[in-house]
Amino acid sequence: MQWSDVAAAFLTPSGDEPDAPTVSYSPARRLRDAVEPISTIGWWAQAAGDEFAAAGLDFFGGYVWGRAASLGADADVGTVVAAFGVFDADLLGAVLDGARPIVTRDEILASRERGAAAGLAAATTSVDVELVESAARRLRATMEDVDGAARPLFSGLRSLPEPSDPHAALWRAAEMFREHRGDGHLAACVAAGLDQVEMNVLTELWLDYTAGEYSSTRGFGPERIEEAVATLRASGWVDDGGALTSDGRAARDEIELATDMSQQRLIAAAGDGLDTLIDDLAAIGDAVVGAHAAPADPRKRAAG
Repeated sequence: MQWSDVAAAFLTPSGDEPDAPTVSYSPARRLRDAVEPISTIGWWAQAAGDEFAAAGLDFFGGYVWGRAASLGADADVGTVVAAFGVFDADLLGAVLDGARPIVTRDEILASRERGAAAGLAAATTSVDVELVESAARRLRATMEDVDGAARPLFSGLRSLPEPSDPHAALWRAAEMFREHRGDGHLAACVAAGLDQVEMNVLTELWLDYTAGEYSSTRGFGPERIEEAVATLRASGWVDDGGALTSDGRAARDEIELATDMSQQRLIAAAGDGLDTLIDDLAAIGDAVVGAHAAPADPRKRAAG
């Protein structure tokens, strides 16, 4: 699948997008939602897609190898599957094994940085570059001293050189935050007793998708998704019609709270400037969405 196919499926507004789902309004979640369009521009932007194509990769090859590269040139497939958490192992392994022989780690890291910087700059022409620089500096400062234990993707990104380009620096800080939250969220899901398909299904139902509508994009087949639904139903979290029960929603809300708690030191590090930081990042993120460089469906942006 090439970037143009992805753009048609996810980025081009249909005019019939659903309302944004109701989620937590905690400081950590608000920061997450502000950061999301910025952090993902390293694969959604056309400039990123062009970089992948120039390197000989399709969209998904660039996405998988680009994210996995922070774990090292020789990170085995099992390690990458565990770190990503929410993709089918056979799918992820096949894509990674296909991409690594084509592009070296250094090349894919450089390629995605160029694509992200160019994509973010193109999407935010209405935003003063001084705000971009300031937001990057303030967001990264919240993460400089937080513990990286049990956060492989976050720690891998933090170990990379900080980009000098202001748009690339903001993107890097944003994706560091995203992986920090993602690492914590996977831990919260595992602590709740969920396997990788069950955590996908529970989240998609929480965000008003139907079961399988989102999870199928992660490589899971209908039978495996139905097994997950059956397990959630047996727990009393999904009803016979395939919708979340009140207990199911409460369980997913508890996972969200645990995810927020995993970021409490980061949030505390932002101090009194947190609300201003969120507002500034939200303005930049809104510009990205308005430029069609992030998914048009607000559920997709909320799901990550």
